[in-house]
Amino acid sequence: MGKQTPFFDCHNQAGAKIVDFGGWDMPLHYGSQVDEHHQVRQDAGMFDVSHMTTVEVKGDDAKAYLQKLLANDVAKLTVSGKALYSGMLNEKGGVIDDLIVYYINDTHYRVVVNASTREKDLAWMEKQASAYSVTVTENNDFAMLAVQGPKAIEKTNQVLSSAQQQAVEGLGVFVAADSEGYFIARTGYTGEDGYEIMVPADQAATFWNKLIEAGVKPCGLGARDTLRLEAGMNLYGNDMDETISPLEANMGWTIAWEPQDRDFIGRSALVAEKEAGVANKLVGLVLEGKGVIRAHMKVIIDGVGEGETTSGTMSPTLKKSIGMARVPKATGEQVMLEIRGKQVPAKVVKPCFVRKGEALV
Repeated sequence: MGKQTPFFDCHNQAGAKIVDFGGWDMPLHYGSQVDEHHQVRQDAGMFDVSHMTTVEVKGDDAKAYLQKLLANDVAKLTVSGKALYSGMLNEKGGVIDDLIVYYINDTHYRVVVNASTREKDLAWMEKQASAYSVTVTENNDFAMLAVQGPKAIEKTNQVLSSAQQQAVEGLGVFVAADSEGYFIARTGYTGEDGYEIMVPADQAATFWNKLIEAGVKPCGLGARDTLRLEAGMNLYGNDMDETISPLEANMGWTIAWEPQDRDFIGRSALVAEKEAGVANKLVGLVLEGKGVIRAHMKVIIDGVGEGETTSGTMSPTLKKSIGMARVPKATGEQVMLEIRGKQVPAKVVKPCFVRKGEALV
């Protein structure tokens, strides 16, 4: 038996198929993964994301510490609740993890890291903190629920208190409101609008049941993966890891090169990589023949070389097989995938297939 989130009994009551995910007992689906996918694209669904790790970074050197630790620059954050997406890199420029950091104030930031990387992330963060006047503390007081879909905000607001409704009124994308113990962020991992909400753990089941009554349906890890892939969002361990730089993982936009004197961990390696010429890129693929794209398939590019798929699925929205692949920089608009010993044609596209219900390919 793995670790269980405060929503575990709710999952069982809803008929979830429970699987191991990074040492956690988590719902794969509640009957139909495809139905759950469509529920999020068309209405509102909710995902238990309590297995994600919340870390409080506090102290006089909190900002300076995070400016060293992260490739993106937390100095951009000046309004309480504003969030920033960043890679946390090693000295070679590889991605230790991708994360979201929230600005609370100049001496307090809240960082949310991936579940599967919890132990190494915390160890790395602690190691780097030794040179700063800062504390790095895991926060286990919250359960976390992502409510996503075109009707997610409307339906969630129905079950919030009047004070919380007031706090989230006009809330911008990538901004969080802190109200009555709830930390309500307008973020997500599906390509749809919605919230990711930190709820006091002892209120988790009550909040879940209120959302059920409001017409928000529970969704599992299966739908979360097909939704994030349609939205072109990276999955740590598949699309990037400690051996891959953000420049080869479609994460170049998360690197803050200015100011030039900010020497974040991995900067010198990334500068050298840019000067030498970035060898590969992460692209989207749409299969044009029969089959389903899966991770670790060989990609053959005529006259250029070879690459490898990093993620793949059958898209419930597009009803086509889609995927992402790391390929040589010179790759054009067509490639061949090796599927069960046969070469199948695929079209190269930008790695974003669906956003807010709209097909982009």
